[in-house]
Amino acid sequence: MPDNPDLAIEAARGLCEHILEPLTDEFGPLIVRSGYRSPRLNAFGAKMRLACASNEKNRAYHCYDLLDDDGFMGAAACIIIPSALSGDEPRFTDWRELAWHLDATLPYHCMDFLKSGSINIGWKEANREASIFSRTPKPHWLKRHNQSLQLKL
Repeated sequence: MPDNPDLAIEAARGLCEHILEPLTDEFGPLIVRSGYRSPRLNAFGAKMRLACASNEKNRAYHCYDLLDDDGFMGAAACIIIPSALSGDEPRFTDWRELAWHLDATLPYHCMDFLKSGSINIGWKEANREASIFSRTPKPHWLKRHNQSLQLKL
């Protein structure tokens, strides 16, 4: 259960309106692997090393009911976009093409491309420092703090 249900609902609404609904409109159905985590559950996942970052790192990210250090709300979901990179006619041939497309079309806060083919994508009410990180083939930044670190494809 959220510590602050009203904040969690408002942050989830922002994620849906600004990120998930536009993605669904463009790409069709999404697979949502995870989203909101209560601070208590997230702390347990981090303690047990279950692929959860600390509550401090998940403020206004997977812990929707915690504001970030600057007092802003946010939310994130771990998703798969089936039509983007797989299937009979994928829209993109490489995850970086997808990343730059999403960078140009969505008001996201951060994207984290995972080895599983899923994407952690977050929205914040104050979208100041968008970043793109990838864990494949090895961990690296594609974009950090509104600066491109690699040439766009």
